[in-house]
Amino acid sequence: PVPAGLPGDPEPEEAVSDDSSRHGGRVRGFPHERGSWATHVYLPCRVQEEFLELLELLVSRARTYVSSLAAMEEFHLSLSQCVVLRYHWIDPFIRSLKERLASFDRFFCVADQVKVYTNQNKTRTFIGLEVSAGHFQLLELVSEVDRVLEEFGLPTFYKDPSFHISLAWCVGDLSDRLEGQCLRELQDIVDGFEDSALLLRVQWEQIRCKSGNKYFSFPLR
Repeated sequence: PVPAGLPGDPEPEEAVSDDSSRHGGRVRGFPHERGSWATHVYLPCRVQEEFLELLELLVSRARTYVSSLAAMEEFHLSLSQCVVLRYHWIDPFIRSLKERLASFDRFFCVADQVKVYTNQNKTRTFIGLEVSAGHFQLLELVSEVDRVLEEFGLPTFYKDPSFHISLAWCVGDLSDRLEGQCLRELQDIVDGFEDSALLLRVQWEQIRCKSGNKYFSFPLR
């Protein structure tokens, strides 16, 4: 563990103003501060052309309920919350992650259950595909990631997490418009889509950590 207040630790610097209009009206969960890097551990998801066709159908239908929905451009499954890491902790944090994750093999998940989510402070709503198979392996990964987070005094992942791949999002808490009838219609689209059982069976080949503008990859065996 890297304790706080080490000799040579940089002094806290002034906060930087953050303009939400530059990123679609999204609001940060914490203020940006120089020397503090937003950090996230996740499984990147490579999608096929057919997946994008399914996504277009889902977003088009969901927009009849919430017109401001925007489709995700990249897809992933989170293994951590977004946490704040001091710049000089990045290298030891990545080394610890690499050691903890070195023994994991590639595995499959099935993500085929449409679900509506909001972030913790209710500033964004998401439509996602929840994992229905592969939950045990994901919990094992989260357990190791949590141990690294604990070493650095950072928040661990949610208890009883709903592992999912986000498909679309909008600003604000609009979950009441997307639950119920809309959700049933979206699930019908997924269930009726050609080859959806094969399409929504995802093989995970690597774990990734994004810290600020830096990316680190940990291949699964």
